[in-house]
Amino acid sequence: MRAAIRSGELETGFKLPPVRELAWQLGITPGTVARAYKLAAEEGLVSTGVGRGTFVAGQATPGFAVPDALINTVQPDAIDLRAARTPDVGQDAVIRQVMADLARGHTHSYLDYPNSETKHPARAAAAAWIGPDRVGRITPDDVVMGLGAQQTVIMALQTVLYGTTPVILTEELAYPGVRHAARLLRAQLIGVEMDADGIRPDRLEEALRRHGGQVLLLAAEVHSPTTTRTSLERRQQIAALARKYNLQIIEDDCHCITRPEDPALRALCPERAWYISSLTKSVSASLRFGYAVAPRGQADMARQVAQSSFYGLPQPVLDICAELLSSGEAERIRQKVERRVAEQVKGAVNALGKWDVSWRRDVPFVWLKLPQGWRGSSFASACEMEKIRIKAADEFALPDGAAPHAVRLALNANISAARYEGALARLSEMLARPPAAVDF
Repeated sequence: MRAAIRSGELETGFKLPPVRELAWQLGITPGTVARAYKLAAEEGLVSTGVGRGTFVAGQATPGFAVPDALINTVQPDAIDLRAARTPDVGQDAVIRQVMADLARGHTHSYLDYPNSETKHPARAAAAAWIGPDRVGRITPDDVVMGLGAQQTVIMALQTVLYGTTPVILTEELAYPGVRHAARLLRAQLIGVEMDADGIRPDRLEEALRRHGGQVLLLAAEVHSPTTTRTSLERRQQIAALARKYNLQIIEDDCHCITRPEDPALRALCPERAWYISSLTKSVSASLRFGYAVAPRGQADMARQVAQSSFYGLPQPVLDICAELLSSGEAERIRQKVERRVAEQVKGAVNALGKWDVSWRRDVPFVWLKLPQGWRGSSFASACEMEKIRIKAADEFALPDGAAPHAVRLALNANISAARYEGALARLSEMLARPPAAVDF
């Protein structure tokens, strides 16, 4: 459709078929057609109107359509298993106590802008929290802070991308924020095929030869949505290709809540790899504290980007996070979160064990491959009718990619154990009743 519109084969003003009619003609699902129409609208290729239909637009103005929210609200009586939220392990009281202590005893003023001196304690605490075992040699000057992992990823992309149509390579299924970031930066997004061990090096090299690429954005330790972990050998192969093709790497580690044994890519190729994470999944999402360990010699460039776009994190947030990290409270919270997540994963596996579920005890979501008769979008719709919100694989597929028949279930919805177990039981019952047997 994109090629036909850009070539003029489909002229401006041409009315496209309704979703269900085109799906029938092509032998694909209505959800796939609806997603294609939505992406075309976001690229400015088509215009839509309630009751009017979908029409080929004039000159495309990509990037101005309003995308779906990354964090959605949910009805009070619904169960939201879409976002992997930090479980409540008592951190609210700890954070409030830190805030109270800072209010009583801190020495510097909260009237002025943050500066390098007032930011240093937070950078030093973050560097110690991450540690050299994870990212190789690290100093506080290597750390650049952002407003959560998503904004920090965008900051790193702004630092490394160049040209009128920059190219980002990423996994064939990716967290929706990757698409949002690429759209914001007017970048072309190229998916790379994966297997059970992560991105395939042969497919990565093929993509580099065909499309070029300035940066590879990936989640090597915890891939969302599949829970895949990239092995050390595979990481070493990716690092070698990055050196061969002068490719920057941005590793998003935001879903990792444990202390992995294998090094991040930044430790394997410190001259070109970025390591990005946050306290969102392991401590608290409300702090919006993200951090990047920049490649050697690139931290100052990233700080310039940060200063140009948002100047820097608020000083109270810097002080709170520095105290949580340096006092050991953040680590104690992380350990409690890890134990709670393991309990929730165990409950999910017990409830859904007869189905094809990919899981890890330290990952706050599971990847459910649907049985015959179900598609991701139709199962998500059926769940919504039961007031259970989940993410279909379609939401992780890239604009030109295919979506498998699967869904992701986030497990820490911060609801009672009874509601959580009841929701999982209902999901299992629905899986046994594909659409032909479901009474809508």
